[in-house]
Amino acid sequence: MTSPNEPTAGPCVIVIFGASGDLTKRLLVPALCHLQSFKLLPKSFAVVGVARTKADDAALRDQLGKAARELGKIEDAVWKDFEQNIFSCSGNYDDPETFKRLGDLLARLEKERGTAGNVLFYLATPAEAFAPLVEALGKAGLLREEGEQWRRVIIEKPFGRDLASAQELNQRLRAALREEQIYRIDHYLGKETVQNLLVFRFGNALFEPAWNRNYIDNVQITLSETLGVEGRGKFYETAGALRDVLENHVFVLLALICMEPPNILQGNGLRNEMVKVLEGIHPFENPDAVFANSARGQYGGGKVEDKKVVAYRAEKNVAPDSPVETYAALRLEVDNWRWAGVPFYLRTGKALAQRSTRIVVEFKTTPLMLFACGEGPVPPGPNRLIFDIQPQQSITVHFRGKTPGAGMHTQRVAMDFDYCQFDDNPRANGYETLLYDAMMGDNTLFHRADLVEAAWKIATPVLEAWATRTPKDFPNYAPGSQGPASADELLARDGRRWWTQSEKNPTPSSSE
Repeated sequence: MTSPNEPTAGPCVIVIFGASGDLTKRLLVPALCHLQSFKLLPKSFAVVGVARTKADDAALRDQLGKAARELGKIEDAVWKDFEQNIFSCSGNYDDPETFKRLGDLLARLEKERGTAGNVLFYLATPAEAFAPLVEALGKAGLLREEGEQWRRVIIEKPFGRDLASAQELNQRLRAALREEQIYRIDHYLGKETVQNLLVFRFGNALFEPAWNRNYIDNVQITLSETLGVEGRGKFYETAGALRDVLENHVFVLLALICMEPPNILQGNGLRNEMVKVLEGIHPFENPDAVFANSARGQYGGGKVEDKKVVAYRAEKNVAPDSPVETYAALRLEVDNWRWAGVPFYLRTGKALAQRSTRIVVEFKTTPLMLFACGEGPVPPGPNRLIFDIQPQQSITVHFRGKTPGAGMHTQRVAMDFDYCQFDDNPRANGYETLLYDAMMGDNTLFHRADLVEAAWKIATPVLEAWATRTPKDFPNYAPGSQGPASADELLARDGRRWWTQSEKNPTPSSSE
């Protein structure tokens, strides 16, 4: 979470389109309250909620406050101070009068509260509203910057559905805004452990010399969820696991793991190197290459942790023969000198055995197994570096050590760093850092247009190939499992296995 030692943000107004929505209630308002409790919001600050539902200032404050208290994410004293900064502007998004009223309110807040004419627009709306809203703001003159004033727009994923739609969205956004005004948000980049990847790699000399194909055997990135679709069938039928998670969150983690050291971390320095990684992914030349390097699945009915899970195809608003994947896995390679020949295995899925976001870096084994006999006929496994991003936030190093007693018996031992050592605020959700950065004009942790398009260039051929062959075996994995067998086969062909670990009982890799 953003440190309370950071400077206070300058005067501004945050305008949230979709103020009555779930994202605003669960994440945005709590994040802003946390920033206020750290004294990172200025006194000359206001939040304007824009929603189709008619509500005055008092009604919107009551609505957001009630939701925050039910979630237990905001202390009463903090909310009492914060709610006086909330204002309402109701109206339809396709009505010019809505934007006229919004402009009048912004002018009044600038005069009465000294917000300096600075405005951060947050589009917490369905993706199809992004471009029309930006165009409407532009027509109303609300994106115009004069003198030292700034106007910025945050949009949530998805940034398109494929390469063509992402390119169209970028073109429409840039017709009304400069690229520097566009903040494409991915809340994963606000998580502390994700940012710690940068510190780990570029702030320490211990591992960087071994961070290449000479020492690393493979990298596995997993983002798994125990929940199913949970009534979001209508949305998921248009998305699927690859679009929803793999193309954005997981590709970002891949870029951070693989990138070269940037000259500077701020602004374009970091994003230039991230783009190079995605542009260096070996392309899938035809559908056969896609099917040889990918796996997909869909969960059936069953239980996860004694909780009943309805089969995906039995969910409301889901077709009874739906071909949409709830699990996706890819095998990728990065064509550059650092990573040539190193496979990267990515996977994500719903209704799985464990909720976890984890990066596992497996190092090559020693050239001579001097201590293999210490564990019987099975040779010792590789050293590993494990980044746990959620729900646990930690970094673990696995290496071999001698057990006490006679003889050269060895076992795997671990060194752990847990983020609780920093006494981090457990209520932080990752949006605090990103909202603060947007107010400060720091776009380092936000997606740039070319980064978005580079990601879709990888994902689109997979989606197109999958669309040509309807899966015959769906549903093909049970809730509470590790996913479909085809994902295991993806690694088995390389002589490897997915590495998984419960809190108490690690599951060994194939080489252990």
